[in-house]
Amino acid sequence: MTQDTLTSPARLELVRQAIAATVQAAGRAVGDVTLVAVSKTFAPDDIRPVLETGQRVFGENRVQEAHGKWPGLRESFSDIELHLIGPLQSNKVDDAISLFDVIETLDREKLARALVAERDKGQALPDLFVQVNTGAEPQKAGVLPEEVDAFVRLCREELSLPVVGLMCIPPVDEEPALHFTLLEKIAQRNNLQKLSMGMSGDFETAVEFGATHVRVGSAIFGSRTAP
Repeated sequence: MTQDTLTSPARLELVRQAIAATVQAAGRAVGDVTLVAVSKTFAPDDIRPVLETGQRVFGENRVQEAHGKWPGLRESFSDIELHLIGPLQSNKVDDAISLFDVIETLDREKLARALVAERDKGQALPDLFVQVNTGAEPQKAGVLPEEVDAFVRLCREELSLPVVGLMCIPPVDEEPALHFTLLEKIAQRNNLQKLSMGMSGDFETAVEFGATHVRVGSAIFGSRTAP
């Protein structure tokens, strides 16, 4: 039986086993790595079998799409932790913080101040990761590596935002380990404990290089159709 013919729960178990083996080989503690199952473009009926295995942490790219499916799923599974892993427009902040437990894509001052504005209205904010554009790719969101320190200081010291970690998406044509190493160094010097890095093709490498969160979609749910 090929992996393409496996069910999503069976593929999820293979991913869990790979993470556990890599954690052990790296000399890290069991539980150091959180698997974020990336369910973007998949319907509630596709997600439910994965929920039924006990998986509770999921990632979505779009606020509107997530609003269409997760409130209903949460009626059956109340302990879901939902991560926003796609870009967030400043005018969607209110919608995002009402649904997501973690926002991994804080990447500019305008968005940071929009989050502050919602907090000042009495809204509780989710944990935040700063997205870093480790490859300095012009088409990609994220703070440039040389600007991260100042941005983190702004967010934490001036704006008192709950920044807990960093996130990156390495360039597709470069060795991901180089980018994971860079992200880990930036996190260390900023005293940030959480690193969201690694996807279906490189999550084991990410675990080796210190990831605390890996974002795995197609290796669990199979190939996606365009949204």
